Amino acid sequence: MVIETRFPVRYAETDQMGIVHHSVYPVWFECGRTEFIKYFGISYDLVEKEGLLLPLVNLTCEYKHPVFYGETVLVKTRLIRATKVRLVLYYEVYSEERNVLCVTGTTEHAWTGKDLKPVNISKYKPELYNKLLPMYNSLSGEI
Repeated sequence: MVIETRFPVRYAETDQMGIVHHSVYPVWFECGRTEFIKYFGISYDLVEKEGLLLPLVNLTCEYKHPVFYGETVLVKTRLIRATKVRLVLYYEVYSEERNVLCVTGTTEHAWTGKDLKPVNISKYKPELYNKLLPMYNSLSGEI
């Protein structure tokens, strides 16, 4: 399952050359991840109200082509690995106007309690885990 998120490149996200700064891509990954989880009916707000956090453990980012001010960005997000303790998502960032793949990357997250200690979501919050089962099943196509 791939979730697509679109938005314009804002002037503040670019450098003096009008090219998106490298530090912006993780923020765009977060936008994609938020929309991905929301697609399955769960908001980050709800996750946090339930006493769960999903902190970042690892981030990769490969820059292929620049993105420029004034373009529309398309972020494609999909889950590539999931356990009851960790999630790994994969991102592709496109310049929609040029139809060019500009950046790829991954983020790895751990389910934790508010104390930032890892938890098994199915045991820690079984009702939330059951709501997220369609997201987990998206890996096998069993939505």
